[in-house]
Amino acid sequence: MKYFLLLLVALVLRCSDSHKQKEAPVPDIEQAAIPVLNLHEANRLAQLPLACMNTEYPNKLSQTLGSDADLKSPQTLHPAFYGCFDWHSAVHGHWSLVSLLKQFPDMDHADTIKAQLLQNISKEHIITEVAYYDDLNKSHERTYGWAWLLKLAEELHTWDDPTARELEDNLQPLTNLIVDKYIEFLPKLNYPLRVGTHPNTAFGLSFAYDYAQTVNNEPLKKVIAERASYFFLNDKDCPMSWEPGGTDFLSPCLEEAALMKRLLPVEEFKTWLDAFLPKLKDKNYSLEPGQVSDRTDGQLVHLDGVNFSRAWSLNKIAEGLPEYAHLKNIANKHINYSLPSIVDGNYEGGHWLGTFAIYALNSME
Repeated sequence: MKYFLLLLVALVLRCSDSHKQKEAPVPDIEQAAIPVLNLHEANRLAQLPLACMNTEYPNKLSQTLGSDADLKSPQTLHPAFYGCFDWHSAVHGHWSLVSLLKQFPDMDHADTIKAQLLQNISKEHIITEVAYYDDLNKSHERTYGWAWLLKLAEELHTWDDPTARELEDNLQPLTNLIVDKYIEFLPKLNYPLRVGTHPNTAFGLSFAYDYAQTVNNEPLKKVIAERASYFFLNDKDCPMSWEPGGTDFLSPCLEEAALMKRLLPVEEFKTWLDAFLPKLKDKNYSLEPGQVSDRTDGQLVHLDGVNFSRAWSLNKIAEGLPEYAHLKNIANKHINYSLPSIVDGNYEGGHWLGTFAIYALNSME
């Protein structure tokens, strides 16, 4: 009996210690420095699109040829958006400069930048860009480049400046074409593309929806809402542990969540997110930034992009939701990992990463 009592006491003490251990306070999560887009940083980041927007070569054309007659130089084919290695990078490089000018009208070389924008996005050049979407190339840049074109149009629409009005008017025929192409294409897309690169459906829908909401384009908003609901509303348990892929620059899970944040009422979104990414609500949730081993490799440097795009998605998810405010710290860590390295003289990342950095920094507002 005496032995039994001693054993019982030992078990009680052990359970008590175990209970205390479970209730022990969790150490504070390390707080990342908050990155800032100020005038100095704006001037630094502007150097990236300025250096490439009129750099024709090297160039990666995505073109279907009908005959030898179609073999033309990038600037002949795309007089507005021929620089920065490929069409979509040229488009969002122009967006970068518009975004920075709108925020920092006194930035270095502002008048020169405006003049260059007006030279590239002229009425004549945009007419040629529209003509490129013939029968052979009607799906050109679907939907990644389309998304950035509408983001550029949105940025011009919200910039209160005479230059913006002229640029917006010049760009309008191409803007209208891309809107029409979204409306035509989306009902035909039976399955979303859940990838970490250009064809990602959620990313393409997010930027298009931002444009549609800003200019109050109801047909575009309607088709995006309908297709997003069809594609994503019943999704659960997105496998974040599978991300990132070795050459990803987008997060399939987080891009989808950021899209649904745009579309769903708050309470409905929170219920959806609890089922889709339940771990995000854990205040101790951590996510390691994508590690870049070689920034001279055009594919491996994509992981700097995934850090910026994760940041803008996390900030979008947390927007207005105090229970997800801890995600902003994770976003800051991702930005801080990649931001110091993107102005390093390597064209492989330099021709596009400035845009991703600017958009990520803008998402902190």
